[in-house]
Amino acid sequence: MNESRTNPPPFTASEARKTLDAACRKTGLHAEDAVLLRLGENAIFQLSTEKVVVRIARSAEVLPDAAKEVAVAEWLRESGLPASEPADYGQPLMVRDRPVTFWRLIDNNGGKASVRDLARILRQLHHLPVPPELPLPAFDIFGRVSERIAKTEALSDRDHEFLAVRLADLREKYANLRYPLPPCAVHGDAHQQNLIVALDGTVLLIDFERFAFGPPETDLAVTATERLIGWHTAEDYENFASAYGFDVMTWEGFPVVRAINELKMTTWLMQNVSESERVAQEFRTRFASLHDDEAPRLWTPF
Repeated sequence: MNESRTNPPPFTASEARKTLDAACRKTGLHAEDAVLLRLGENAIFQLSTEKVVVRIARSAEVLPDAAKEVAVAEWLRESGLPASEPADYGQPLMVRDRPVTFWRLIDNNGGKASVRDLARILRQLHHLPVPPELPLPAFDIFGRVSERIAKTEALSDRDHEFLAVRLADLREKYANLRYPLPPCAVHGDAHQQNLIVALDGTVLLIDFERFAFGPPETDLAVTATERLIGWHTAEDYENFASAYGFDVMTWEGFPVVRAINELKMTTWLMQNVSESERVAQEFRTRFASLHDDEAPRLWTPF
């Protein structure tokens, strides 16, 4: 039987490690060499000896997303799109009131996938027919933003009100957008870091938590937003748009989706301000930028 707790403690690196240890005891995995790769919506640990990656979600409310991740990964691999592979465990598990999934470790060849690789994979993904037995949710571009704002202790009352008003304004603008491309399966978090280059050079897509059915422009707008922040060169972005066959920056709705992406990127980081002063300072930088749409985005990737 899976464990369940009604009021889990705050989702910190230390708490995630306790959940990892409990999950590994359940499955017979050894966590002695576990390395925390990332702490965001999920804590992601690598177990090098076991050749397994463990994803631990923040709360029980996202259990359906964890189950969806496993189903989507299996569908993508069956469809011929290189993707991460679930490990052979009954999953997702609920451990200490948090959904946990297990994935086969992809040995990286040391290279980094390019945004051209991302465009190529997104083009392939966006043209895949979705099987009826895989009912994807409608894409919610604002997923979890309101919850982050409501739960944070990192904001003053004034700053909290600013984010709430900005969110409401962007919801209204987004509801009125019209899209030039047909809806399809979308990744939902389509950035370059969600690609891994395997030892044989194959580029694999990972992280299917936000996978849904919706406008492909939302996937493309992630890289375009990062370009305007300064995380990609003009040449890299041109290669991205060319490889996909559409430049989302030419779409009249792009400024709205860009603003939504920046709000999401800021509130995502806001969850971890207690982890280090470096995180807290970057959050303050991003938050200040949101007050001026024309100001330079001197943001550091996390």
